[in-house]
Amino acid sequence: MSDLKAKFEAAVANSKKLTERPDNATLLKIYALYKQASTGDNTEKKPGFGDMVGRAKWDAWNGFKGTSANDAMQQYIDLIESLS
Repeated sequence: MSDLKAKFEAAVANSKKLTERPDNATLLKIYALYKQASTGDNTEKKPGFGDMVGRAKWDAWNGFKGTSANDAMQQYIDLIESLS
């Protein structure tokens, strides 16, 4: 396992132990970076207008389209460290 992957997994664990709940915009960024790092580009169908949360998550993840998994992992690690 690469050093970056180990740091990413540690950051994922740390994200569940944050002392304060981040604001919604930050939570969306955390979600989107995690999905981009672990799954890659968003290829899912965009949720309908009735699913506001689903649409927000889809839009956030789609905003990182083209970002490599390694870049997304590093951005995720940096973001979680800045919140800890």
